[in-house]
Amino acid sequence: MLIEHRGRSPVVHPSATIAPNATICGDVTIGENTAVLFGAVITAQGGPVVIGKNCVIMEQAVVRATPKHPCTIGDNCLVGPHGYVSGATVEDNVFCATGTAVFNGARLETRSEVRIHGVVHINTVVPAGVTVPISWVAVGDPAEIRPPGEHDEIWAVQQTLDFPGTVFGMDREKMGETKMPEAMRRYTRALGWHQDDKIIE
Repeated sequence: MLIEHRGRSPVVHPSATIAPNATICGDVTIGENTAVLFGAVITAQGGPVVIGKNCVIMEQAVVRATPKHPCTIGDNCLVGPHGYVSGATVEDNVFCATGTAVFNGARLETRSEVRIHGVVHINTVVPAGVTVPISWVAVGDPAEIRPPGEHDEIWAVQQTLDFPGTVFGMDREKMGETKMPEAMRRYTRALGWHQDDKIIE
């Protein structure tokens, strides 16, 4: 399904393959010979999404952009089933396996790999040719790559990457406080832009 969002419509190369129940919304460009499979969602929520040629966006994957964080996927890339790429730059020849999560401001340099259920945190850079192993976590610039059990070590880097500022434009809450009411107010207001979307086909 192709959807116009905020006056912008997807541009899909004639040679691309789009599954009947994939959703492509807004300022999205899909390149030559790329395949978007069943249930995938590609949505430009205020910022553009550009996907290159010869890519595969597999079943139930989500690729999205925000006003502050466009999303670019280069040529010859794969985003596996249930993968999530939000507001990131993915260079050419990158492999993101099943269930991977790549967050706003991240960059996966050419020939890097994120294996099954790997995580690339916000504002993290995975250098060229580097692999994030199964279920491991990449955090920082350049990335430190750690097993998921090393929460304290991951958090020591992650807290400097400013998740609330990057995603919600807010300062981190103080101990005993919560940012959730204000963060969700901002988020739901932004997502309300979809109320005027128009189905193209």
